[in-house]
Amino acid sequence: MDIFDILTLIGGLSLFLFGMSIMGQALERRAGEKLRSLLSRLTTNRLAGLLTGLGITAVIQSSSASTVMVVGFVNSGLMTLKQAVNVIMGANIGTTITAWLLSLAGIDSGNVFVNLLKPASFTPVLALIGIIFYMFCRDDRKNDTGMILLGFATLMFGMDTMSGAVSGLRDIPEFQNLFIMFQNPVLGVLAGAILTAVIQSSSASVGILQALAVTGQVSYGAAIPIIMGQNIGTCVTAMLSSAGANKNAKRAALVHLSFNVIGTSVWLTVFCLLKWIAAPVFLYESASLFGIAVAHTVFNVLCTVLMLPLSGFLEKLVNRLVPDTSEPEILCELDERLLNTPSIALESCREVAAAMAETAFDASRESIACLRGYSAELAAEVRKKEEKTDHYEDMLGTYLVQLSTKQSSEVDNMEAAKLLKNIGDFERISDHAVNLVEAVEEMHGKGLAFTGSAESEIGVIASAVNEILDLSRSCFLTNDLETAYMVEPLEEVIDQLKEQLRTRHILRLQQGSCTIDAGFVWSDLLTDLERTADHCSNIAGCVIDMAQHNMNLHESLENFRNNSEEFRRRFKAYAGKYSLMKESGTGGRLSGF
Repeated sequence: MDIFDILTLIGGLSLFLFGMSIMGQALERRAGEKLRSLLSRLTTNRLAGLLTGLGITAVIQSSSASTVMVVGFVNSGLMTLKQAVNVIMGANIGTTITAWLLSLAGIDSGNVFVNLLKPASFTPVLALIGIIFYMFCRDDRKNDTGMILLGFATLMFGMDTMSGAVSGLRDIPEFQNLFIMFQNPVLGVLAGAILTAVIQSSSASVGILQALAVTGQVSYGAAIPIIMGQNIGTCVTAMLSSAGANKNAKRAALVHLSFNVIGTSVWLTVFCLLKWIAAPVFLYESASLFGIAVAHTVFNVLCTVLMLPLSGFLEKLVNRLVPDTSEPEILCELDERLLNTPSIALESCREVAAAMAETAFDASRESIACLRGYSAELAAEVRKKEEKTDHYEDMLGTYLVQLSTKQSSEVDNMEAAKLLKNIGDFERISDHAVNLVEAVEEMHGKGLAFTGSAESEIGVIASAVNEILDLSRSCFLTNDLETAYMVEPLEEVIDQLKEQLRTRHILRLQQGSCTIDAGFVWSDLLTDLERTADHCSNIAGCVIDMAQHNMNLHESLENFRNNSEEFRRRFKAYAGKYSLMKESGTGGRLSGF
């Protein structure tokens, strides 16, 4: 083996790792909806978690990537530690799919149809289809499909290049002695762990082992311990990703490490006893690509069979290793680790946006309650929720901007744009809630009071605002189009109520039944209630836009107002429900709440 073979080996390895990387990234984008679906089905059931981990890893072809995802899920609160234990176990089985794909290169037959199964036969066709999809199709999904095919073709070409470059090693005594040294199982485990820790991919290190196997110098006795070590080495990625995360995320990474260390220790002991007592002949035979794939799968399945009943023990173990402290821990609701999987990162954004919406709407309802009965505790709660909403807006806005730089599907890009619009509306709703509280506090501080008719009137518009808050909250959380269409007619009624109440206020001023100072507060209250309804309309409008695949909010709402019989019917119903002609029967004390 000369310098040119070494250069060829380096080039082949580079192509192999690059192909695996771009294929994995494209698979994550292409399977984004499926990943979200798998995540949504997570339960505390062991089998469900195991199959979820297996499915996600089989899709993205990397247990390291899926485990990093799990660490991010736990850190973001999307997954409990108990769920993470089972998912990580499934990930170890899912990662073995790559070795099976690579083992196809070892097919050797004179039959034409069998030879068509060899990657060297069909990879050029996949590369051609991939480049056509990638260069000539505008659809994101087809582009990602093309990238998957190109990535697979690249990694298979790299695999063939590596195999060709190392084929001359079979005649070099030093290389033979190297793998004789790896007949020592402990050294084999260390070698596999170090190699995998360096390249941070057990799938890639198994592929390298398969490439070396073509020399005929790698026996099963040397390959199996190396495969065991690769499972430990792949834990490095998750451990690094847990740095700076919360305690549960650190525990999830430790679950991955503990699972592989314990599983490897037990089965390595069994392997050593079997080798020294029975000395099976097959351990001294040259390992094939197919045989390595089988060994990889069998070992990971055996580890899972061993540890699955002990998932509760693993959870307790990592809780002891990373104990709780008396100091309160600040949880990070959004995790940058998930940005490498945009569809999952977007799901995390939805969860945080839902929490932000609930906080903002609760603040608004509580501020309206202050109109009926002020208390310092309730006012303090409104301000606390407004501050929390501001924190959510800063965090979500920054995260969504970062997410926009990642390559995502068109649907995900629209969803991210919708969330960016919505969080501004949530923040403004909470601001108006504080404004309402300040107006009530001003009245208390100055000893002001509304007339009985004014209190009844403010009760009518406050009731309408409470209803529009409920409708916009519901349509945002559930993407319910029918509920979204109910918001705009009610918002129009609230606009008219505001003008009617201003007119009535002017009449009371002229009659001398209302003071100027109370009038200023009255005007502020009406403005904040009406603008809260405006923001609710924006939220519902975004839901309508998403359903129509159109992000022109004003155009959608204008068309609905002007060209819809449904709008006119609902507007008439709400106008009757919140008619000021009825407030005389309310008892004069905000009975509309």
